Amino acid sequence: MPTYQAEIPYGAYWSTPFARWQGSFASLHAVRFAAWVAQRELARRDLPAEVFDYGVLGTTVPQQHTLYGLPWFAGLAGIGQLTGPTINQACATGARALLAGTQEIDSGLASVALVATCDRTSNGPHLYYPDPRAPGGTGTHEDWVLDNFGCDPLGSHSMLQTAENVAAKHGITRAEQHAVVLRRTEQYQMALADDGAFQKRFMTLPFEIPDSRLRKVVATLDGDEGTTLSTAEGLEWLRPVQDGGTVTFGSQTHPADGSAALVVATPDRARELSRDPAIRIRLAGFGMARTELAHMPEATVPAAEAALKQAGLAIGQLAAIKSHNPFAVNDIFFARATGADLDTMNNYGCSLLWGHPQGPTGLRAIIELIEELVLRGGGSGLFQGCAAGDSAMAVVLDVDDARNG
Repeated sequence: MPTYQAEIPYGAYWSTPFARWQGSFASLHAVRFAAWVAQRELARRDLPAEVFDYGVLGTTVPQQHTLYGLPWFAGLAGIGQLTGPTINQACATGARALLAGTQEIDSGLASVALVATCDRTSNGPHLYYPDPRAPGGTGTHEDWVLDNFGCDPLGSHSMLQTAENVAAKHGITRAEQHAVVLRRTEQYQMALADDGAFQKRFMTLPFEIPDSRLRKVVATLDGDEGTTLSTAEGLEWLRPVQDGGTVTFGSQTHPADGSAALVVATPDRARELSRDPAIRIRLAGFGMARTELAHMPEATVPAAEAALKQAGLAIGQLAAIKSHNPFAVNDIFFARATGADLDTMNNYGCSLLWGHPQGPTGLRAIIELIEELVLRGGGSGLFQGCAAGDSAMAVVLDVDDARNG
């Protein structure tokens, strides 16, 4: 049974295509671009600015003026009355931002909240931290994106090493990972069928790309940019990235740019704002967990168990599961540990295929989960995904379609 009062109005959500690293969105300021998209998508859904009384912005890669966070984003999007927090929980940002919006509704402090997420991993900032007391007064520096992908400061290991540690611990082979990649490729192609009919349920396609000043449209995208539709022959040629390892470039995701957003509201307001009031989308459970150092993919299991416990559900009662799977290892371990069906997880796509812009990654997966459940005629679904710091978050939601009653 749903645990929370807050609901997601059907159709009151969207995602941009995700564009490859240094691709079509590389010159676009993530927050400005996301606000430009939000203003257009709200207009397409006849959602007036005045309905919102709370907002959450999830973003993880600093850009100029992001100190001003959600209020700046909202002002740019034409929702000048809106305030709220800006959240960074690495790859769990989407789930955490959704929880923040849900809690605000449940507390009675708001009735309609906009949860927006965005990031640009391309052209990430190069930061210098002054240290006047250091020898010669020289500070330290980092490349925000690349250096943090490559080094967890607690253990000096890379994100990739966490996947290799889990693969070694649980005997997950390169061949098993490539088999999952091929299955996920088949599932992603389900979303591309019929001229991208599934993605067009929540994504405006062709997608118009503005210039860097957001003043004119300069190009279009027909869908995600930079995805690789792997073949068995192509994967066979790939060697592990690390000597003695199992993870190849084909069995891990790629950095990307993009944004995604959704609305959460009280039940009455959700019905008013829904594209189809017969479809109710209710939040049933959230979970968070952390596992041992340098074993990030393992954290998804206790996070999912916590969300399912709160929802009063077992894994076998779920109609659909989506994961943020930066490595194929994630899905294999999760299925082994929980009994989930490895082949039916992630229908219509996942971050392993469409990329990883961090902040919006989980929110897009949740949006896709909703649409899969609607196509199934309703049911309960789970999203789970790992995040930096050997952590993870999970969300359980329930879709009730009265049209099938």
